[in-house]
Amino acid sequence: MTRSARLKCYAATGVVAAIAAWCYGLGVGWIAAAALLAPALPAFLRGLLRGVATPSPREHPAADKAEMSGTDFEDHVARIARTCGVPVIMTPLSGDWGVDLIVGTRPHRLAIQCKRQGRPVGAGAVQEVVAGAPMQDCTRTMVVTNHGFTPAARRLAELHGCVLVGGDDLPRLASTIRGLTVGDQRI
Repeated sequence: MTRSARLKCYAATGVVAAIAAWCYGLGVGWIAAAALLAPALPAFLRGLLRGVATPSPREHPAADKAEMSGTDFEDHVARIARTCGVPVIMTPLSGDWGVDLIVGTRPHRLAIQCKRQGRPVGAGAVQEVVAGAPMQDCTRTMVVTNHGFTPAARRLAELHGCVLVGGDDLPRLASTIRGLTVGDQRI
């Protein structure tokens, strides 16, 4: 559509809106507003629908995770855990026994190890959280990363019942935490 055709279409839309406002018995101010705003309505609705269909950075599994530091990633995971309605304790940076977050209440407390890195997470992270969980009075364990896991980490996690949540699974993190901390359900 050419520019002049688009302008004619906008003008016609404004005139139709003004006539409709006049027919409804609206005042002069409303008639003028309808005439001026009606041409912008289709573009506004297209933008609104495009915005609804576009995931926000918080919804995208890997969005902005690359720029996060390790502590920023821990904060991100803690915010997700708090949305589950369970208590979240962030452990100190040192002396945490390999547990970054303690989520939930006894007897279903969950020890979470957060790893933000550019390569797959190895078995060491699983070893740390599995060993540290009893020290933090936790019965369940989880490792969360922005990336993936090595085959050795997956085997060790399966052996110890440790839940692994990688970058592609981050959108389901809240439901996974809910399942591990509420009642006696296991995922």
